[in-house]
Amino acid sequence: MTFRAPLFAVIALAGFASQAAAHCQVPCGIYGDQRRFDEMLEDTETITKAIDQIGELSGTHDATGHNQLARWVVTKEDHATNVQRIIGDYFMAQRIKSDDSTYGKKLMAAHKVMVDAMKAKQAADPATAKALEKSIKDFYEAYEGKAYEAAHTH
Repeated sequence: MTFRAPLFAVIALAGFASQAAAHCQVPCGIYGDQRRFDEMLEDTETITKAIDQIGELSGTHDATGHNQLARWVVTKEDHATNVQRIIGDYFMAQRIKSDDSTYGKKLMAAHKVMVDAMKAKQAADPATAKALEKSIKDFYEAYEGKAYEAAHTH
């Protein structure tokens, strides 16, 4: 019976960790907008690398190459999905307010990111990753009112 309490704690912490990764959707007042933009652009870098690897591995005829190819496809799609999740769960649900004077501009820019992330899932063309990167930076400009600059953390 003593193992149940630690097991329950592990299960509870696992559930909390998955919620914390997307940031809570309660009005806690702790937001990291810059962190979200940096994360989306990091996802885009991974998508770019995945597309490069898919191109290299697509001509292989061995099982290991096919396995790696499949893994890169999954990685590309996972990172594109993460961009969509950040836009939907964080920006659309919590941060973009309908009473903001720039609401329409922000909404259109956020939608463009969602669509470009979808296109990055569908294709293995490096142009899709470039378009996604551009739309994220354009969204940043609409959201922040200035050009994107990466956060400097040391």
